[in-house]
Amino acid sequence: MRAYVLEGAGDSLTIALRERPEPKPGPNEIVVRVRATSLNKRDVAITKGTYPLRAKPGVIALSDGAGEVVAVGERVTRFRIGDRVAGNYFARWKTGPIELDAFDQLGCTLDGMLTELALLHEEWAVKVPDHLSWDEAATLPCAAVTAWNSLVGPEPIVAGQTVLLLGTGGVSLFALQFAKSMGARVIVATSKAEKVARLEALGADVVVNTSEHPEWAPVVRAATGGRGVDLVVETMGPDTIEQSMRAVCLHGQIMLLIARGVHKPDIQISAAAYGSTMATIRRVFVGSRTSFEAMNRAISVSGIKPIIERRFELSQFNQAFDWFARGESFGKVVITGM
Repeated sequence: MRAYVLEGAGDSLTIALRERPEPKPGPNEIVVRVRATSLNKRDVAITKGTYPLRAKPGVIALSDGAGEVVAVGERVTRFRIGDRVAGNYFARWKTGPIELDAFDQLGCTLDGMLTELALLHEEWAVKVPDHLSWDEAATLPCAAVTAWNSLVGPEPIVAGQTVLLLGTGGVSLFALQFAKSMGARVIVATSKAEKVARLEALGADVVVNTSEHPEWAPVVRAATGGRGVDLVVETMGPDTIEQSMRAVCLHGQIMLLIARGVHKPDIQISAAAYGSTMATIRRVFVGSRTSFEAMNRAISVSGIKPIIERRFELSQFNQAFDWFARGESFGKVVITGM
């Protein structure tokens, strides 16, 4: 079978096409014929050596993918042949707070999904919503679960509250859809004027052009009558944390997804911004299998469909990776034709 694997070491990892033997399931394993995969920022960070977890050379790349079960081990009870599934990002994280023994990740320290046939322990997979295509289901494990946990974890957002989102990547667009389905008001900050109308079409109540307003926190606060937002899904970390602190309400939440910025390597918050709020900053890192399954139930009920910017064939993977790495997509980038 064809598989794209991580090769090299440190900050010079590459993703190379290789031939691998077709996998055979062990007693508690399933074999998944992968129909589509999708890219995430972590995949770029892994190749650059900037990802917090050190990747294992030789593993099959990418955490995100979906397909049908084509073989099961004799002790498998969670799945049957023909089930539509995706792998769980943190394969061993089932529920509750993550523990140190559950940090292994598909496409990093464990074989991932950029392959024709993926071998997974039955505990490492979840069923995907029936109404989603393979392409759409492949976008869920990282970005969607991260967005979901940013909104529902320890203090869930409730109807009538206001959420601030940054940019138009996969996490932000999933968070926009989830927040609107929960009855929240949504403000989105973007530096691209051409994306304003697309965000409004998805339900954004207010869109702030950060190219016109580099210090955008006052504009966000004005849109809330001066109160500030209840929750920020902080997808840019050090680069924007100062403005997020200034935009959040007195007892709000900032869900911090990354701790290393493009322009600022470290988290820096001025005394003025820090002293103006009692907001809680919480680290978010995807989520457990239980969270994934809860999110899928919500997606099924609401009929939400992921936003896909571009699709590439498997043979075009290098082109897809380079295009995605530019960071200009509106939503997800998917690899098909597995």
